[in-house]
Amino acid sequence: MSSCSTAYQFWLLPLLLLLACLPPCIPGMTPPVVMSPHPRLRSTQILTRQLRDIQESPSEFFSAGLVNDSDLFEWDVCIAGPPDTIYEGGIFSARLSFPDNYPDKPPRMRFLTPVWHPNVYLTGDVCISILHDPGEDETNPEELASMRWSPVHSVETIVLSVISMLSDPTDDSPANIEAAIQLRSDYNLYKQRVLQCVAESLG
Repeated sequence: MSSCSTAYQFWLLPLLLLLACLPPCIPGMTPPVVMSPHPRLRSTQILTRQLRDIQESPSEFFSAGLVNDSDLFEWDVCIAGPPDTIYEGGIFSARLSFPDNYPDKPPRMRFLTPVWHPNVYLTGDVCISILHDPGEDETNPEELASMRWSPVHSVETIVLSVISMLSDPTDDSPANIEAAIQLRSDYNLYKQRVLQCVAESLG
């Protein structure tokens, strides 16, 4: 092979590589697909930032941190019962479990200490709109897509929403039907059950 051929190949290969990276100039041609980072890597970066934000600017209403320093996808949360409510004085522990594709999908939140509330299952799982998968739900037309999960939410907005839920319980679409019935028809009994949970949370 001549030296000219060798030199030709030397500069031709980089040129071809450069052209392969350029967007197509032919109308109608499909542009090259740019692969996004692995979902779990993106989730890890976001959760790392949210953890740092909470550590640098702690909330007066709750504390949060990792269950295990090696796992960013499991968080322990400790919520102080909201003042001027029947939950005041309680210290309620909860667990946030994040999916690999967070924040495109919401985490699961479950109270580890008993909480008597219409929107908390007997298992401790929290049932509020912002923790429901994004989009519309044909089985629940009253819950608009704008009320459901959005990637703009963070650990802080999730926990503050749950605190707001404790402060203002409603009997709409309850997860705990018995608690909802008590709230509606026998508030004194409802209050008694809540105060019992407050006492147990301190025990």
